[in-house]
Amino acid sequence: MNDKEQLTNEARAEGKLACTMPCKEEEDENQIEALYREMYKAMVEKDTATLNRVHADDFVLTHMTGMHQSKQEYIRAIAGGTLNYYSAEHEQMDIKIDGDRATLTGRSRVNAAVFGGGRHTWRLQLSFQLVKRDGSWLFKAARASTY
Repeated sequence: MNDKEQLTNEARAEGKLACTMPCKEEEDENQIEALYREMYKAMVEKDTATLNRVHADDFVLTHMTGMHQSKQEYIRAIAGGTLNYYSAEHEQMDIKIDGDRATLTGRSRVNAAVFGGGRHTWRLQLSFQLVKRDGSWLFKAARASTY
C-alpha cells in the first residue's frame, strides 16, 4: 500500500473523506459479499465445482445442532440431496477484515429441506471465518444459527 492509499484509508476510517480511488478494504468487502452470493447460488444449483472453489480444503461447517461437517461431507450432502436449498434472499452482511483474514455474518431467508425434513423458509445466519490465499477469499469455517 502506498502512502496516499494509507492516508485515504485512515481518513475514510475516521469518516472524514471518501476514497478517491478504490480502497483495498472496499474491494475486499465487495469480493467477500460476491463470494457469499456465489456460494448460495451454487448451493441452490448443486454446483459442486463452485462449492469446492469457494471453500478452503480445511473448511468446517458447524450446524445449529452442533454437528460438524468437513468440506467434503458438506458438498456431498448438497449433491446427494441431504441438504436441499431452493432459494435465498439476502438481508444483511456484516464484514470485518483484518489483513488476510475476515469475518462475515450473513443473514438470509433460505428456503430449504434438510436432513429429511420438510421444506421451510429459515431465517438463517451463517457466521464465517475467511482467509485470503493467492489473492482470493475462501470460506474457512462457518457456524449456522437462526435469527
